Amino acid sequence: MVDSVSAPDASGRINSGSKSLASNFETFLTLLTTQLRNQDPLSPVDSNEFTAQLTQMAGVEQQLLTNDLLTSLLKAQSAGGLDNASNYIGKQVTAAWSATSLEDGKATWSYELGGTAADVKLQVLDKNGKVVWEGKAPEKGIGVHDFTWDGKMTGGDTAENGGVYTLKVTATNANGGKVDSQTLIRGRVTGVEMYDGAPYLVIGDSILPLSTVISLNEIRAQADNDDAENPPVPDEEVAA
Repeated sequence: MVDSVSAPDASGRINSGSKSLASNFETFLTLLTTQLRNQDPLSPVDSNEFTAQLTQMAGVEQQLLTNDLLTSLLKAQSAGGLDNASNYIGKQVTAAWSATSLEDGKATWSYELGGTAADVKLQVLDKNGKVVWEGKAPEKGIGVHDFTWDGKMTGGDTAENGGVYTLKVTATNANGGKVDSQTLIRGRVTGVEMYDGAPYLVIGDSILPLSTVISLNEIRAQADNDDAENPPVPDEEVAA
């Protein structure tokens, strides 16, 4: 199995390698200069050995230049990632993501069931992974369903606005067997941001990695658009 390497990780490894090579390069030059300065005039360094040493020095210098080029390519790739992510703005997106923030006393998720379930339990967890609310899901049928939490915690307290919470779904059938399920974030993309060299999408009160997107649709109808200030273009104008 091969583990993926992100752009920031790759850049860090290249920079680390460059520092090591640069240090070795400087040490090599110091040793070579000292060797030439202190060699026996009656028995100078063999020309073949001297040529081999110069070749090694040139190889190290070439590797340093290669690392600089790779770093530039990674930076260009990161910039391209933001540019590509900007194409998602204004689109309706579904992402396999479970974190969102509580704003104006509510937090909204969607959850998908792979089959009809006899029991579906929802749990809201805080940033520390502690369950602050749990209850029965409003829908148990196969497909995607929406759920809105009003911020009321199990103990009776009300969660403060601005906190980040995640939704956990557990579904079972009539025989107690597991029903496949996942938490989703759905909505219109209103912006893009970069974190650690990776593009993230802003959807409502959620900020999620571009890599979590599983569905992308163009908004054409007003009913699908939650941005009153930027209404969708009518179909006839899109066709034109």
